Amino acid sequence: MPILQQTKSRRLFVRLAQFSAICCLFSSTLAGAATPQASCVATAPTEFALSRPAYQEKLAGFWLGLSIANWTGLVTEMDKIGGAGPAGRFYTRQDWGKADEPSIWGQGVPSDLSPTINWVLRGPDQVWGSDDDSDIEYIYLQLLLQNPNPLLTGAQIRAGWLAYIYRDDNTPHRTKDGKPENFLWVSNQQAFDLMQQGWLPPFTGLPPQNPHYDMIDAQLTTELFGALAPGRPDIAQQLAYLPIRTTASGEAADIAQFYVELHARAALFSPELVLDKSKLRAELLLIAAKARQTLPANQYPAKMYDFVLAQFQAGVPWEQARDALYRRYQLEQQDGYQISAKQLYCNGCFAAGINFAASLLSYFYGAGDMQDTIKIAVLAGWDSDNPAATWGGLYGLMLGADRVEQQFGQKLSRRFDIHRTRKGFANNGQTDFGTMAAQGIAVTDKVVTQLMQGRLSADKQCWLIPQPAAPVLTPVG
Repeated sequence: MPILQQTKSRRLFVRLAQFSAICCLFSSTLAGAATPQASCVATAPTEFALSRPAYQEKLAGFWLGLSIANWTGLVTEMDKIGGAGPAGRFYTRQDWGKADEPSIWGQGVPSDLSPTINWVLRGPDQVWGSDDDSDIEYIYLQLLLQNPNPLLTGAQIRAGWLAYIYRDDNTPHRTKDGKPENFLWVSNQQAFDLMQQGWLPPFTGLPPQNPHYDMIDAQLTTELFGALAPGRPDIAQQLAYLPIRTTASGEAADIAQFYVELHARAALFSPELVLDKSKLRAELLLIAAKARQTLPANQYPAKMYDFVLAQFQAGVPWEQARDALYRRYQLEQQDGYQISAKQLYCNGCFAAGINFAASLLSYFYGAGDMQDTIKIAVLAGWDSDNPAATWGGLYGLMLGADRVEQQFGQKLSRRFDIHRTRKGFANNGQTDFGTMAAQGIAVTDKVVTQLMQGRLSADKQCWLIPQPAAPVLTPVG
């Protein structure tokens, strides 16, 4: 597409995003959002209807899309973080399909997942393994399934973490250099250590006892809560409030909440909308503008959002926008983002902020196309598997599992091994996305009836959900 045409399109999308700030979530039909399934009809003007079987397909898509993007992103994880040496020479779009370069901890050896920067897919006879982008969410899904009340308590979260996560002294897993491996890092590990000492969330995510509260952890472990509250970001925020603050505080918690909100809003996108890339691009910008309003305007996440959006609006190529945000935040520490001043390992490459900014690059520049969005996330740098997994899950939720496969032109595995990283589950940890989606439907039943004050239709095929009284424009807590 010519640059002039791209710029005009972006300006149109931005105007739509600005217009969205004064529109209620369910009043706009511009892109087909919140369109009910044909067999599900609302019985009152104050509610909307949603097909439970159709939504189960969407939840299966969430897990499939997340897994594809997670494992593809692991190829480039921490290859490029800025600074001196090879890690400072960022990837560009021309690097897709070329040789993978070693990560900052790779000791000169590229990823063993793929020799090139390319899709990592699992065929029907293979199994997707859990990773830190999926395993904590799987634990939360099981806890929600086990407990009558969908609002988890700090004691329930602690009990679940202690039951399903290995300690260093009992894990059978080892790193390449022989050290114990329990697949927890930075804030997640600190929160887990605190739980073993008797601490409960949210205190496990607060400074000073958790000095890693501003790292990336919460934003890759809680998107599921948005998917469990379709069309009701206000309820999604309630569900995710304590799980987010199990490992995060301040701006890092706000960023995680932003992702949860996007998932709750995108969950209602109709099949007609999702298959029309032009309309989908516009609607993705609309819901992002609404989620942006939950970010405090005087803090760095909102300013990062505005900066990346302005780059996109101006027609700046995403690589140049990425380089600009690196200079602005990692080097110049503008907008109150002062991670570099802490002199952390890899200059805070795990931090919530810089990875949030990088994720927005792929969201804006890839909007409307699942593969383009994931590719940009994989190439953008820093903790690349995490933003990629977030958007893979979001697109999977919008598309459903069958349409995710259509995106890649092949049948893909629906099997999942939670015991790759965690322990204590039935069937030696072997499950599948269909089962996980059915479990999500059972949890959403609780959310609809208990928290939304909605109900199931007489034939149990539909949810009838009250619309929120007003747009959700302020953060919870």
